[in-house]
Amino acid sequence: MPLWIPITICAAFFQNLRSALQKHLTGVLSGQGAAYSRFLFALPWALLYLWILVQLFGFSLPQINDRFLLFCLLGSITQIISTVALLKAFSFRSFAVATVISKLEIVIVAILGLLILGDTLSLMAQFGILLGTIGLLTLSAGQNKLTPGSILRGLGEPATTYGLLAALGLGGSVIFFRGASLALEEPAFIMAAAFTLASALIMQTILMGIFLAVVEKGQIKRVLGSWRWSMWVGVTGMLASVGWFTAFTLQNASYVRALGQIELIFTFIATTRVFREKVSVLEYLGCAMIVVGILVLLLSR
Repeated sequence: MPLWIPITICAAFFQNLRSALQKHLTGVLSGQGAAYSRFLFALPWALLYLWILVQLFGFSLPQINDRFLLFCLLGSITQIISTVALLKAFSFRSFAVATVISKLEIVIVAILGLLILGDTLSLMAQFGILLGTIGLLTLSAGQNKLTPGSILRGLGEPATTYGLLAALGLGGSVIFFRGASLALEEPAFIMAAAFTLASALIMQTILMGIFLAVVEKGQIKRVLGSWRWSMWVGVTGMLASVGWFTAFTLQNASYVRALGQIELIFTFIATTRVFREKVSVLEYLGCAMIVVGILVLLLSR
Protein backbone atom coordinates (compact mmCIF):
# COMPACT_ATOMS: atom_id res chain seq x y z
CA MET A 1 0.00 0.00 0.00
CA PRO A 2 1.41 3.45 -0.94
CA LEU A 3 2.40 5.42 2.17
CA TRP A 4 0.16 8.40 1.37
CA ILE A 5 -3.00 6.28 1.79
CA PRO A 6 -2.71 5.41 5.53
CA ILE A 7 -1.30 8.91 6.20
CA THR A 8 -4.38 10.49 4.57
CA ILE A 9 -6.77 8.24 6.49
CA CYS A 10 -5.06 9.21 9.78
CA ALA A 11 -5.22 12.90 8.80
CA ALA A 12 -8.97 12.60 8.11
CA PHE A 13 -9.51 10.88 11.47
CA PHE A 14 -7.67 13.58 13.44
CA GLN A 15 -9.44 16.33 11.48
CA ASN A 16 -12.76 14.79 12.44
CA LEU A 17 -11.65 14.70 16.07
CA ARG A 18 -10.42 18.31 15.91
CA SER A 19 -13.74 19.47 14.46
CA ALA A 20 -15.62 17.77 17.29
CA LEU A 21 -13.41 19.48 19.90
CA GLN A 22 -13.65 22.81 18.09
CA LYS A 23 -17.44 22.73 18.29
CA HIS A 24 -17.12 22.98 22.08
CA LEU A 25 -15.27 26.28 21.67
CA THR A 26 -18.04 27.92 19.61
CA GLY A 27 -20.02 28.45 22.81
CA VAL A 28 -17.11 30.38 24.31
CA LEU A 29 -15.49 32.04 21.29
CA SER A 30 -16.70 33.60 18.06
CA GLY A 31 -16.41 31.50 14.88
CA GLN A 32 -13.23 33.34 13.90
CA GLY A 33 -11.85 32.95 17.42
CA ALA A 34 -12.45 29.19 17.36
CA ALA A 35 -10.73 29.01 13.96
CA TYR A 36 -7.78 31.07 15.26
CA SER A 37 -7.32 28.71 18.21
CA ARG A 38 -6.52 25.92 15.77
CA PHE A 39 -3.62 27.94 14.32
CA LEU A 40 -2.32 29.46 17.54
CA PHE A 41 -2.33 26.30 19.65
CA ALA A 42 -1.11 24.04 16.84
CA LEU A 43 1.98 26.21 16.23
CA PRO A 44 3.99 25.17 19.35
CA TRP A 45 3.40 21.48 18.56
CA ALA A 46 4.40 21.96 14.92
CA LEU A 47 7.63 23.70 16.00
CA LEU A 48 8.30 20.89 18.51
CA TYR A 49 7.75 18.30 15.74
CA LEU A 50 10.21 20.18 13.50
CA TRP A 51 12.76 20.40 16.36
CA ILE A 52 12.49 16.63 16.99
CA LEU A 53 13.14 15.87 13.32
CA VAL A 54 16.25 18.07 13.33
CA GLN A 55 17.69 17.34 16.77
CA LEU A 56 16.76 13.69 17.32
CA PHE A 57 16.58 12.30 13.79
CA GLY A 58 19.35 14.36 12.17
CA PHE A 59 17.35 16.03 9.39
CA SER A 60 18.60 19.36 8.06
CA LEU A 61 16.36 22.40 7.62
CA PRO A 62 15.52 23.03 3.93
CA GLN A 63 16.75 26.09 2.06
CA ILE A 64 13.99 28.70 1.73
CA ASN A 65 13.40 30.18 -1.73
CA ASP A 66 11.06 32.81 -3.20
CA ARG A 67 8.72 30.24 -4.76
CA PHE A 68 8.30 28.51 -1.40
CA LEU A 69 7.54 31.77 0.41
CA LEU A 70 5.02 32.86 -2.24
CA PHE A 71 3.14 29.54 -2.28
CA CYS A 72 3.19 29.27 1.51
CA LEU A 73 1.85 32.82 1.92
CA LEU A 74 -0.87 32.28 -0.70
CA GLY A 75 -1.84 28.99 0.96
CA SER A 76 -2.06 30.65 4.37
CA ILE A 77 -4.18 33.55 3.07
CA THR A 78 -6.56 31.38 1.03
CA GLN A 79 -7.13 29.02 3.97
CA ILE A 80 -8.02 31.97 6.21
CA ILE A 81 -10.31 33.38 3.51
CA SER A 82 -12.00 29.98 3.22
CA THR A 83 -12.56 29.79 6.99
CA VAL A 84 -13.97 33.32 7.25
CA ALA A 85 -16.14 32.91 4.11
CA LEU A 86 -17.75 29.70 5.39
CA LEU A 87 -18.44 31.28 8.78
CA LYS A 88 -19.96 34.27 6.99
CA ALA A 89 -22.17 31.93 4.94
CA PHE A 90 -23.48 30.39 8.17
CA SER A 91 -24.68 33.82 9.30
CA PHE A 92 -27.38 33.79 6.59
CA ARG A 93 -30.64 31.90 6.87
CA SER A 94 -29.97 30.24 3.50
CA PHE A 95 -26.65 28.79 4.64
CA ALA A 96 -27.74 25.21 3.83
CA VAL A 97 -27.21 25.67 0.07
CA ALA A 98 -23.87 27.37 0.78
CA THR A 99 -22.82 24.27 2.74
CA VAL A 100 -23.54 22.08 -0.28
CA ILE A 101 -21.69 24.41 -2.67
CA SER A 102 -18.63 24.47 -0.40
CA LYS A 103 -18.26 20.72 -1.02
CA LEU A 104 -17.08 21.46 -4.58
CA GLU A 105 -13.58 21.90 -3.13
CA ILE A 106 -12.32 18.59 -4.53
CA VAL A 107 -13.20 19.53 -8.11
CA ILE A 108 -11.51 22.91 -7.58
CA VAL A 109 -8.39 21.14 -6.26
CA ALA A 110 -8.24 19.03 -9.44
CA ILE A 111 -8.61 22.08 -11.72
CA LEU A 112 -6.14 24.29 -9.84
CA GLY A 113 -3.68 21.40 -9.50
CA LEU A 114 -3.60 21.05 -13.28
CA LEU A 115 -3.39 24.81 -13.95
CA ILE A 116 -0.84 25.74 -11.26
CA LEU A 117 1.27 22.62 -10.68
CA GLY A 118 0.61 20.59 -13.82
CA ASP A 119 -0.82 17.67 -11.80
CA THR A 120 -2.75 15.34 -14.09
CA LEU A 121 -5.32 12.62 -13.39
CA SER A 122 -6.12 9.40 -15.18
CA LEU A 123 -9.59 9.01 -16.71
CA MET A 124 -10.53 6.46 -14.06
CA ALA A 125 -9.34 8.79 -11.28
CA GLN A 126 -11.40 11.64 -12.75
CA PHE A 127 -14.47 9.39 -12.69
CA GLY A 128 -13.80 8.39 -9.07
CA ILE A 129 -13.44 12.05 -8.00
CA LEU A 130 -16.59 13.03 -9.91
CA LEU A 131 -18.57 10.18 -8.34
CA GLY A 132 -17.27 11.03 -4.87
CA THR A 133 -18.12 14.72 -5.35
CA ILE A 134 -21.68 13.89 -6.43
CA GLY A 135 -21.94 11.66 -3.37
CA LEU A 136 -20.62 14.48 -1.21
CA LEU A 137 -23.21 16.91 -2.59
CA THR A 138 -25.95 14.31 -2.15
CA LEU A 139 -24.93 13.61 1.45
CA SER A 140 -24.77 17.32 2.26
CA ALA A 141 -28.17 17.94 0.64
CA GLY A 142 -29.66 15.07 2.67
CA GLN A 143 -28.17 16.38 5.93
CA ASN A 144 -29.59 19.85 5.25
CA LYS A 145 -32.96 18.45 4.04
CA LEU A 146 -32.66 20.15 0.65
CA THR A 147 -34.56 19.36 -2.54
CA PRO A 148 -33.36 20.09 -6.10
CA GLY A 149 -35.82 22.99 -6.19
CA SER A 150 -34.56 24.58 -2.99
CA ILE A 151 -30.97 24.24 -4.20
CA LEU A 152 -31.79 26.01 -7.47
CA ARG A 153 -33.62 28.78 -5.61
CA GLY A 154 -30.72 29.21 -3.23
CA LEU A 155 -28.05 29.62 -5.93
CA GLY A 156 -28.74 33.34 -6.17
CA GLU A 157 -28.51 33.96 -2.43
CA PRO A 158 -25.52 35.81 -0.88
CA ALA A 159 -24.75 32.82 1.33
CA THR A 160 -24.09 30.70 -1.75
CA THR A 161 -21.49 33.18 -2.98
CA TYR A 162 -19.67 32.82 0.33
CA GLY A 163 -19.96 29.03 0.08
CA LEU A 164 -18.32 29.10 -3.34
CA LEU A 165 -15.62 31.45 -2.03
CA ALA A 166 -14.98 29.00 0.81
CA ALA A 167 -14.57 26.15 -1.69
CA LEU A 168 -12.20 28.22 -3.85
CA GLY A 169 -10.18 29.26 -0.80
CA LEU A 170 -9.86 25.74 0.58
CA GLY A 171 -9.06 24.29 -2.84
CA GLY A 172 -6.48 26.99 -3.45
CA SER A 173 -4.82 26.48 -0.07
CA VAL A 174 -4.39 22.75 -0.73
CA ILE A 175 -2.64 23.39 -4.05
CA PHE A 176 -0.50 26.26 -2.75
CA PHE A 177 0.68 24.24 0.25
CA ARG A 178 1.57 21.31 -2.01
CA GLY A 179 3.38 23.74 -4.30
CA ALA A 180 5.28 25.21 -1.34
CA SER A 181 6.39 21.79 -0.13
CA LEU A 182 7.56 20.74 -3.60
CA ALA A 183 9.33 24.11 -4.11
CA LEU A 184 11.75 23.24 -1.30
CA GLU A 185 13.16 20.42 -3.46
CA GLU A 186 13.83 18.60 -0.21
CA PRO A 187 14.66 14.89 -0.73
CA ALA A 188 13.27 14.00 2.71
CA PHE A 189 9.51 14.37 2.21
CA ILE A 190 8.82 14.27 5.96
CA MET A 191 11.04 17.33 6.52
CA ALA A 192 9.58 19.23 3.56
CA ALA A 193 6.07 18.68 4.92
CA ALA A 194 7.02 19.58 8.53
CA PHE A 195 8.85 22.75 7.49
CA THR A 196 5.98 23.87 5.24
CA LEU A 197 3.45 23.25 8.02
CA ALA A 198 5.44 25.20 10.62
CA SER A 199 5.97 28.09 8.19
CA ALA A 200 2.28 28.20 7.28
CA LEU A 201 1.17 28.18 10.91
CA ILE A 202 3.54 31.05 11.74
CA MET A 203 2.07 33.08 8.84
CA GLN A 204 -1.53 32.19 9.74
CA THR A 205 -1.08 32.94 13.44
CA ILE A 206 0.30 36.40 12.59
CA LEU A 207 -2.18 37.20 9.80
CA MET A 208 -5.32 36.04 11.59
CA GLY A 209 -4.08 37.54 14.85
CA ILE A 210 -3.93 40.94 13.12
CA PHE A 211 -7.39 40.33 11.63
CA LEU A 212 -8.91 39.55 15.04
CA ALA A 213 -7.13 42.46 16.72
CA VAL A 214 -8.72 44.83 14.18
CA VAL A 215 -12.15 43.25 13.62
CA GLU A 216 -12.91 41.52 16.96
CA LYS A 217 -11.15 43.36 19.75
CA GLY A 218 -10.83 41.25 22.89
CA GLN A 219 -11.27 37.95 21.03
CA ILE A 220 -7.59 37.01 21.25
CA LYS A 221 -7.75 37.37 25.03
CA ARG A 222 -10.75 35.01 25.09
CA VAL A 223 -8.88 32.55 22.86
CA LEU A 224 -5.96 32.53 25.31
CA GLY A 225 -8.39 32.15 28.21
CA SER A 226 -9.86 29.01 26.64
CA TRP A 227 -6.46 27.25 26.58
CA ARG A 228 -7.66 24.08 28.32
CA TRP A 229 -9.89 23.12 25.36
CA SER A 230 -7.90 25.01 22.72
CA MET A 231 -4.77 23.05 23.61
CA TRP A 232 -6.45 19.81 22.52
CA VAL A 233 -7.80 21.48 19.39
CA GLY A 234 -4.20 22.47 18.67
CA VAL A 235 -2.83 18.96 19.25
CA THR A 236 -5.41 17.19 17.09
CA GLY A 237 -5.25 19.97 14.49
CA MET A 238 -1.47 19.65 14.28
CA LEU A 239 -1.67 15.86 13.90
CA ALA A 240 -4.25 16.27 11.14
CA SER A 241 -2.13 18.91 9.39
CA VAL A 242 1.03 16.79 9.62
CA GLY A 243 -0.89 14.04 7.85
CA TRP A 244 -2.33 16.33 5.16
CA PHE A 245 0.94 18.14 4.44
CA THR A 246 2.91 14.89 4.29
CA ALA A 247 0.35 13.31 1.98
CA PHE A 248 0.32 16.42 -0.27
CA THR A 249 4.11 16.18 -0.53
CA LEU A 250 3.92 12.53 -1.56
CA GLN A 251 0.92 12.56 -3.88
CA ASN A 252 -1.24 14.62 -6.24
CA ALA A 253 -3.49 16.74 -3.99
CA SER A 254 -6.63 15.62 -5.85
CA TYR A 255 -6.06 12.01 -4.82
CA VAL A 256 -5.34 13.04 -1.24
CA ARG A 257 -8.43 15.24 -0.84
CA ALA A 258 -10.65 12.69 -2.56
CA LEU A 259 -9.50 9.94 -0.22
CA GLY A 260 -9.86 12.44 2.63
CA GLN A 261 -13.62 12.27 2.12
CA ILE A 262 -13.42 9.19 4.32
CA GLU A 263 -13.67 11.71 7.17
CA LEU A 264 -17.38 12.00 6.33
CA ILE A 265 -17.73 8.24 6.62
CA PHE A 266 -16.29 8.48 10.16
CA THR A 267 -18.87 11.18 10.95
CA PHE A 268 -21.66 9.11 9.37
CA ILE A 269 -20.74 6.05 11.45
CA ALA A 270 -20.69 8.16 14.62
CA THR A 271 -24.09 9.62 13.74
CA THR A 272 -25.74 6.25 13.14
CA ARG A 273 -23.93 3.99 15.62
CA VAL A 274 -22.94 6.24 18.50
CA PHE A 275 -25.56 8.99 18.55
CA ARG A 276 -28.34 6.81 17.06
CA GLU A 277 -29.63 9.68 14.91
CA LYS A 278 -32.04 9.05 12.04
CA VAL A 279 -30.47 9.09 8.60
CA SER A 280 -32.29 9.85 5.34
CA VAL A 281 -32.16 7.79 2.14
CA LEU A 282 -30.18 10.63 0.48
CA GLU A 283 -27.52 10.41 3.19
CA TYR A 284 -27.17 6.64 2.71
CA LEU A 285 -26.97 7.13 -1.07
CA GLY A 286 -24.40 9.90 -0.70
CA CYS A 287 -22.20 7.79 1.58
CA ALA A 288 -22.40 4.83 -0.78
CA MET A 289 -21.31 7.01 -3.72
CA ILE A 290 -18.40 8.43 -1.70
CA VAL A 291 -17.20 4.92 -0.79
CA VAL A 292 -17.45 3.72 -4.41
CA GLY A 293 -15.71 6.88 -5.61
CA ILE A 294 -12.83 6.29 -3.17
CA LEU A 295 -12.51 2.65 -4.27
CA VAL A 296 -12.44 3.67 -7.94
CA LEU A 297 -9.79 6.29 -7.11
CA LEU A 298 -7.57 3.80 -5.28
CA LEU A 299 -7.92 1.21 -8.05
CA SER A 300 -6.82 3.84 -10.60
CA ARG A 301 -3.40 4.12 -8.97
